[in-house]
Amino acid sequence: MRKLLLQLDSSRLPSVFDQVVAYDAGADVIMSYGGVAESDVRDLIHGCIFTRGPKDLHNTAVWIGGNNMSAGEQLLAMAQDAMFDPLKVSLMLDSNGSNTTAVAAVVKIEETLGDLSGKKVVILAGTGPVGQRAAGLLARDGARVTITSRKPEQGEKARQFISARFNVQVEATTLTDSSRLPGVLEGADVLLNSGPAGVQMVPESAWTAVKTLKVAVDLNAAPPLGIEGVEVNDAGEKRNGVTVYGAFGVGTLKTKLHKACVARLFTRNDLVLDAEAIAEVAREMGPRKK
Repeated sequence: MRKLLLQLDSSRLPSVFDQVVAYDAGADVIMSYGGVAESDVRDLIHGCIFTRGPKDLHNTAVWIGGNNMSAGEQLLAMAQDAMFDPLKVSLMLDSNGSNTTAVAAVVKIEETLGDLSGKKVVILAGTGPVGQRAAGLLARDGARVTITSRKPEQGEKARQFISARFNVQVEATTLTDSSRLPGVLEGADVLLNSGPAGVQMVPESAWTAVKTLKVAVDLNAAPPLGIEGVEVNDAGEKRNGVTVYGAFGVGTLKTKLHKACVARLFTRNDLVLDAEAIAEVAREMGPRKK
């Protein structure tokens, strides 16, 4: 029986990247729909669950993507509501690659430091979907997480979302320019940049001056890079005594994780792969360094 993946994309054009990875991960057929609204989901899901018997439903799965993570979260919720025992198929949410990217960054940090309890983590531009998910996962690890935002209202909104979504406490602070970096980074063990592409968030002099810093991760692949002095291909190199990861250094794990998760969807019919479950898959892929 062929493995069928239903691709529900909130964007007008379904992601070709997601389709290629899904084929490489073992999907036989991808049924792609773009511009999917909440009202479309029930009938599309019912088309999956009513056409095969319960014992065969692990051969059908649903991928939810698109450029908007908030829209993806709503599609996921509608998909879950449309299913019932024993007629279920496995689901995965990774709008704009936010879950797999955040998880890959978090796992690299975990592998480097081991126990994160009490470690101070600063996530620059942490109001976006990648920053929010990384913040939630790291806080669940026991880290003391602070997210930054240019606007205090955005930072507070993101802080509340993270706290409610992951049942953790994080802090938010306003960072309008690099002059405030010394205070924000004081005592930090980890620096993670999830800011916009092509925007330098941290000059090299700012992060190399932080004597407590152990790990720096920059998820920006477009020049100028977000953390000056961290190269895009860095994958655990030591720079100024700090273990650093660039966007491609994290991206290799992100792509492997993406494939592994899609493959896992076809092993059973009751999986829901959101940030926490995707993190567990990533941790199973390799032992953490101590």
